[in-house]
Amino acid sequence: MKPRVRLLLACLLGAGLQAAAQAAAVAGMTPPAPVEDTMAQRMQACVICHGRQGRATRDGYFPRIAGKPEGYLFNQLQNFREGRRQNRAMNHLMRHMSDDYLHAIAGYFAALDLPYPPAQAHGLAADQQRLARKLVFDGAPDRRIPACVSCHGAAMAGRLPAMPGLLTLPADYLIGQLGAWRTGQRHAAAPDCMAEVAKRLTPEEIGAVARWLSAQTLPLGTKPEAGATGPLPIRCGSGEP
Repeated sequence: MKPRVRLLLACLLGAGLQAAAQAAAVAGMTPPAPVEDTMAQRMQACVICHGRQGRATRDGYFPRIAGKPEGYLFNQLQNFREGRRQNRAMNHLMRHMSDDYLHAIAGYFAALDLPYPPAQAHGLAADQQRLARKLVFDGAPDRRIPACVSCHGAAMAGRLPAMPGLLTLPADYLIGQLGAWRTGQRHAAAPDCMAEVAKRLTPEEIGAVARWLSAQTLPLGTKPEAGATGPLPIRCGSGEP
């Protein structure tokens, strides 16, 4: 991406359209036509990767962010800003954004109630399906692996305040993130519970769970679980916003 285009994109996200027009003029570019300065308009830069209105499908690598808990989205934006998560574009865009603006971005996408993509074939053999479902609904207590539903909600749509939904996310994305936790390339607030879980899973288990989760869907209107009682089954620093 050319430096002057990167500058314009950062301005669109962080300083609004007036600043973007000024940056364009300095760079010798034609300023954008005047449009209403709203969060929806500012977040148009995000759809380049995350899809229209942030509801990316499983056809690519980038995850859906529409409808995720605000606390989760804010945590991830902070993680990119502080370097706990690595993605060149996200690290660059978040670098100079304030916590208040990160909250505004997170709140905008969290409030979107949009359809999920339809269920797709997962291509798993019967034994792989059984393995995936066991880990999702029962976990593996003998290896201190909690069931996915115990943290991410009974419908796997997320749990407030800061646990994300996992269904319909691209399998490649899920595999990539679990792999990054296993190898220490992704971090979260301590204690980093997902790093612990990922390191206890085998590559075969990660592949089966990721493909099974990606193939599911949710009805319109499904929201992150609220009012869950009791502690999480594992200490998790990112469990609170």
